[in-house]
Amino acid sequence: MMFLLRALMLSLLFGASAKVVQDFQKECGQFFANGRSPTIFPEPQYKQICQTLNGNCYYATLYDTSKKIPVYSAYKFEGVMGCTRTDTWYVEPQIDDITKGGNMDFSRTVYIQQRGLYQAVNSDYEGSGYDRGHLAPVYLANSQSCADATFTLTNAAPQTKCFNRIFWFEKEQSLANKLKKDCFSQQVYIVTGVVPGTTNIANRVNVPSYFWTAYCCLDNNKRCSISGGFIGSNENDSKIREMNVADLQRELTKLYGKTFQF
Repeated sequence: MMFLLRALMLSLLFGASAKVVQDFQKECGQFFANGRSPTIFPEPQYKQICQTLNGNCYYATLYDTSKKIPVYSAYKFEGVMGCTRTDTWYVEPQIDDITKGGNMDFSRTVYIQQRGLYQAVNSDYEGSGYDRGHLAPVYLANSQSCADATFTLTNAAPQTKCFNRIFWFEKEQSLANKLKKDCFSQQVYIVTGVVPGTTNIANRVNVPSYFWTAYCCLDNNKRCSISGGFIGSNENDSKIREMNVADLQRELTKLYGKTFQF
């Protein structure tokens, strides 16, 4: 009883909403360069989410309810704020039951008797050997509240430990340094995504074959004055390859087996 009461009080203090929308270009287009999102796959398994905490929307996610991983998360970079990790993970009850509304809830307090039908939950990762790899990352968050809002399982995918904690994190750091230096005073837009793989954890959650990122710095004329991307295989000895956005689009189109554009 005390645990449930504490969870309820925490939910009231730190409650969040993740609004599943029909068109997140209209609902949360501020996270896309010139308001235009990357490719949105039309199949009904893909859900568009405006990721919101305490009434503030911090990023946008295209989520695959079949594979139970995001396709990508889009966010803005405003500098490194030194945010701390809370490691309190949320799920989106609305994805499994539309009558639940848009409020996030703690992963440990929902689906106690059954797992999410259309999304991952913490128990899927237990004993899997994989990290819950952020797409919109803590390191690039523009506030502590934004960092807290990244801890939803709709913004995470299974990632090998060394790749997540060493190679990918180092790439996030080098990207932040580049953007601070080269895109000073410009608006910076980033999209981070995954490519589905051929294996699952817990017989439910797809393990991506690749993680990728694209970025754009908009000048005063709303043009991408500086842009680029990189992609790395989801392996402990991963090699991350840098490339321009056009080449990344071609690479992703090949890997997805369908047209992908930024």
